[in-house]
Amino acid sequence: MADTTRRIARALVSVYEKEGLEELARAFVQAGTQVVSTGSTATTLESMGVQVTPVEKVTGFPESLGGRVKTLDPHIHAGILADMTNPDHARQLKDLEIQPFDLVVVNLYPFAQTVLSGADPAACLEKIDIGGPAMVRAAAKNNASVAIVTDSADYSLAAERVSSGTGFDLAERQALAAKAFAMTAAYDAAIAEWTAEHWSCTTEDGSNQTVASGNLTRTWNLSHELRYGENPHQHAALYLDPLDRTGFASANQLGGAKAMSYNNYVDADSAWRTVWDFADRPAVAVVKHSNPCGLAIGETIAQAHLKAHACDPMSAYGGVIAANRPVTLAMAKQVKPIFTEVIVAPDYEDEALDLLKTKKNLRILKVERPPRHLPFLRPIDGGVLVQSEDLIDAPGDNPDSWRLVSGPEPDDRTMSDLMFAWRAIRSVKSNAILLAHDGATVGIGMGQVNRVDSSHLAVERANTLAEGLNRAKGSVAASDAFFPFADGLEYLAEAGVVAAVHPGGSIRDEEVIEAAKKAGMTMYLTGTRHFFH
Repeated sequence: MADTTRRIARALVSVYEKEGLEELARAFVQAGTQVVSTGSTATTLESMGVQVTPVEKVTGFPESLGGRVKTLDPHIHAGILADMTNPDHARQLKDLEIQPFDLVVVNLYPFAQTVLSGADPAACLEKIDIGGPAMVRAAAKNNASVAIVTDSADYSLAAERVSSGTGFDLAERQALAAKAFAMTAAYDAAIAEWTAEHWSCTTEDGSNQTVASGNLTRTWNLSHELRYGENPHQHAALYLDPLDRTGFASANQLGGAKAMSYNNYVDADSAWRTVWDFADRPAVAVVKHSNPCGLAIGETIAQAHLKAHACDPMSAYGGVIAANRPVTLAMAKQVKPIFTEVIVAPDYEDEALDLLKTKKNLRILKVERPPRHLPFLRPIDGGVLVQSEDLIDAPGDNPDSWRLVSGPEPDDRTMSDLMFAWRAIRSVKSNAILLAHDGATVGIGMGQVNRVDSSHLAVERANTLAEGLNRAKGSVAASDAFFPFADGLEYLAEAGVVAAVHPGGSIRDEEVIEAAKKAGMTMYLTGTRHFFH
């Protein structure tokens, strides 16, 4: 097999990340490597004893425009792009009196870090690197001749290959090139994400949440590997949005002996999103397998938790709790006796946190802000589906637009429960039927393949999980989609449900309405559906 190693005689170095550069500098000095460098990198290398050729001496043109133009010159890029295994390239370089580079060490202006710092748009714009990505891509393309190092973690490896005189073989150069292309792709994707948010046109309703466009460009950076995925035989990892360090994925774990698992993240994120559907009131959600097994609002966060837990104490065992207000000592005292995997909230009273920390297996998360409403992505084989997030913001979500089709107008308390139930149903997997009373769920039927089964499940849970109480009687019901037949509604009426709200739109709407009238049930149609698959 032919030897594909290439000795590193000449290097181009222009880096923002200078930590760890000392080892590489020592290798350059030891090997007598010719080093071309720019600006502060050149100054740093010279302070480490490296004899540096300033880039302007190679280009014959000074750094200009506040540093925007340094390396954008044929004398640099021809030296990077010349494939020295190609005799014609080698001849042209000689004719042009340009020397080739064997190693390019470049990393980029910290665009994402600048955005995260809260810098103004002008400052963020200045941190969009131009010359750096051009050099990286050129070197990565020409991996037949050039080794490209973009990660400061690889400085040590490059130092070893410089000082040993061996350089890198072709397979190693290709691996470094692949890493470099991934880096520039992620860098550009972060810029595209930022510009889409700051430069997009707003729609007629004032929104700029564009789903369909020419290309979908997003990037996430590896945070850490998880112990396993949804099941122990599956691999999993957490990746973070490079422009977001205050969202749920970056939650601060304040307590708990174990790190978050894949399932913990899925359930806690679901619970966190659920409670913010009720941002105007203290709200608590108890979630199991991405479905709420209890959801309530209250005058205090402790009261909301008490009501949410009471919906289904059996399923709450080993569940996840989310609160949209700081957790108080009163709530912490209620949580302590309950085996809970995760609790997430915007903050915790000091005494509440101290008490919760006594539960060593409880993962305690603090998240700085409510969820951002971004397009929802779902991979499918060979592609990805993208949709705007389902929020309580459709015209039919406003109770003023609801159409009363059966029964008398409800009193204020019943209407309040109908409004609560309609907001709560958004978080329940389809087919979904939810029973509510006094600002709390009392029975939830979720994830069934027909609406009758969901109705039976909601009533059964309402009446078997509260020490024999008939909680279905006097409750209100919400359905995430229309009743296709009257049977589901009739079952709810027989169980004592006094009012219902659902989208309507079935070809059998009149049959369902007649069943409600026959039962004397108040019923509203919203015209809006909240499927959740």
